[in-house]
Amino acid sequence: MSACDSREAGADGDDREADAGGTYARVAGLPLCVERCELLPLARDISSGFTKISTVVRLSGDGHEGQGEDITWDQIDHLEHLRGAGELSWLRGTRTLDAFSTLLGLADLFPVAPIRESARDYRRWAFESAALDLALRQSGLSLQDAVGRAAEPVTFVVSLRLDDRAGLARLRALRAADPGLRFKLDPVDSWDDALLAELAALDCVDVVDMKGLYRNATVAMDADPVLYGRVFEHLPRVWIEDPALAPATIGLLDGRRDRVTWDEPIHAVGDIRALPWRPRLLNLKPARFGSVRRLFETYDYCRAHDIGAYGGGMFEQGPGRGQLQYLASLFHPDGPNDLAPVAYNLHAPAGGLPRSPLAPEPHETGFRWGDYDARRSIREAPGGPGAR
Repeated sequence: MSACDSREAGADGDDREADAGGTYARVAGLPLCVERCELLPLARDISSGFTKISTVVRLSGDGHEGQGEDITWDQIDHLEHLRGAGELSWLRGTRTLDAFSTLLGLADLFPVAPIRESARDYRRWAFESAALDLALRQSGLSLQDAVGRAAEPVTFVVSLRLDDRAGLARLRALRAADPGLRFKLDPVDSWDDALLAELAALDCVDVVDMKGLYRNATVAMDADPVLYGRVFEHLPRVWIEDPALAPATIGLLDGRRDRVTWDEPIHAVGDIRALPWRPRLLNLKPARFGSVRRLFETYDYCRAHDIGAYGGGMFEQGPGRGQLQYLASLFHPDGPNDLAPVAYNLHAPAGGLPRSPLAPEPHETGFRWGDYDARRSIREAPGGPGAR
């Protein structure tokens, strides 16, 4: 007898824990049957100058397959997970999506403690999104059907880290191929008045990510009042993401608080309530939330409190990027979504890249958007596992 032949308690679609009337309640009670779990590693050389490893989570049952993507940063965490792939049999069974989520919340998905605690949410999101995809497919529903929203074209920006003039040349090449393309940029100490004047003249920047709230991360930036003042002066209308609230910089935010947006500290509704002032806009990265419940509750909260949103990714290269674009199409299609197609991260020529906005590509059923290259590495022949 397969795992799908026996129904566990709570698998009848009666979810009493989900908030009545909220977006999560529309999917929480979906029946979910998991018979098998597979892990597929992916590796890509990224234009930012490093090799990104991720793991595709594949849950299958009742003739269907659901997919998610674990974007955990540290490679050793992926290797340990792949070594322990055979120890995931406890996922098998039939229950509701919400009951499956509860199970994930109680479990430790890391056979060895992760390098960074944030990875626990990233990995949980991979399993949660795969489960959502599978549950929808088993019920013959698409995500847009389930939540009662129509997928809309997705506006996106391209994220670049301009450390030198070569980076600015890449920006100019992208703009030459697509004059309407807009950007999210990470300021660094080397930005001088001349470079900022060029950016101001191009008038193509929507967001500057000050990365002032990261700790123990290579991307963290110091609270440099000189850099802050220079950026704010030359780019007076852009969104200011994650500025450091340090004594040296807090005064520079006076009169600019309505342009401050947050990313790194937002993992649940409670984090929004804890912000030092009410935001107008937030960067909601699904992997930071870990669970579908927390993400959907945050979408509902932002809508109820007239807080705008945009999405962001973490160099997804499998199904994850399309899933984030799908969510953006439903909940914040017009924001400065840092969700450019994967090709923008892979040294692709500027001339052949997709343009913003992206046309909707939801699959007929499931939590899936468009296709992706499922080869473990781009060095594999196209005749390998192939695109999905």
